[in-house]
Amino acid sequence: MRVLLYSLNYAPELVGIGKYNTEMLEWLAQQGHEVRAIVAPAYYPRWRVEPGLSGSFYSVAERNGVRIYRCPLWVPRQPTGLRRVLHLLSFMVSSAPVLAMQWRWKPDVVLLTEPPLVCAPSVLAFCALSGSGSWLHVQDLEVDTGLGLGLIPKQGLRGVIHAIERQLLRRFARLTTISGAMRRSLIAKTSGECPVGLMRNWVDADAIRPADSSSLRAELGIPADAVVCLYSGSMGAKHGLELLAESARLLSHDASIWFVFCGEGAMRDRLVEASQGLPRVRFLPLQPAERLAELLSMGDIHLLPQRAEAADHVMPSKLAGIFAVERPVVATALERSELAHALSGRGLFVPPGDAQAFAGAIGRLAGNPVQRHSLGLAARAYAEQVLDIDVVLSEAMGPSGGPRASRTAPSAAEAPIRTPDP
Repeated sequence: MRVLLYSLNYAPELVGIGKYNTEMLEWLAQQGHEVRAIVAPAYYPRWRVEPGLSGSFYSVAERNGVRIYRCPLWVPRQPTGLRRVLHLLSFMVSSAPVLAMQWRWKPDVVLLTEPPLVCAPSVLAFCALSGSGSWLHVQDLEVDTGLGLGLIPKQGLRGVIHAIERQLLRRFARLTTISGAMRRSLIAKTSGECPVGLMRNWVDADAIRPADSSSLRAELGIPADAVVCLYSGSMGAKHGLELLAESARLLSHDASIWFVFCGEGAMRDRLVEASQGLPRVRFLPLQPAERLAELLSMGDIHLLPQRAEAADHVMPSKLAGIFAVERPVVATALERSELAHALSGRGLFVPPGDAQAFAGAIGRLAGNPVQRHSLGLAARAYAEQVLDIDVVLSEAMGPSGGPRASRTAPSAAEAPIRTPDP
């Protein structure tokens, strides 16, 4: 088949949607499919274009069997609500001509990853005229999240925005998303008129497994017998990161508990400021992919704070990797949320926004190595049986996907194409 991905995010982004887009397309290429991607220059989660890429010019490159078309993108340094909208619109405008140029290639299916939903009209128009199948994969219910977090003004716009969203969703031939709760939300939004499939965020359970992290601990000056509480990933508004510094402060009396906060994003500077004066808190930038297993294994307990307003509108993409390295999680989640269900027997959760409860759960788990080990074993088993990339993508793609023949390491860079042939 000829598969065209249309999305903001792609490698060399190390976290979030870009990571999963890249792994999915390279997996499809290994199955023998022809694969192309229309994407923006990598910018997330730092909110600045990665060195070696341009936010102002178009480019075409090849990476591991995937032809990548990069389109100009405006990236705000401070991604407030209105600036985020303009940011998405800049990609919609710049990428539309590149999508139209794929007419000659005749893709069998165009896969749009949400966000950004603003590109849906272009995809639907292209598919209607070309006869290509339309597929929307929802990584984030961005309308619900934006309204809940106040990024989109509510007054007078809520009904209009939801009506537009419903009309767009109903026009796709296929809808998929990453959790059962998000699936139920999509079914409700489309009034059950469209089948909605499940394609969970995955992990390569062969590549990501428990690893020796002693060298990384030594680099950070953390004792070998310390209990490390790790947050790793993007640092955005929806993550409720204020609980991290508060919990570290509440547990500062326990010399055996250390905190490591690894990542980039709009909230990182605030977290650094809030952690001032805490001697057992360390910060790391995002680590390269080849060091991911070592980084995740360094955490004896992984931390997943999340704001209540984002509950069931998103599912933390980092969860699969944490499970794969056999580590338990302490999270904030609502009682019957999808995240709470995922953590059953694999971690602990407390109500969102409750720093005392969050710190209390961390302290109890830090003092109980037997429980940590038991939860970690259950997490690893779930990663192997349910979340492995071959399991998830084979089920999502159907018989045509087939088993993957081999696992190859991704190349570190893209090879530019000197004579683009859209």
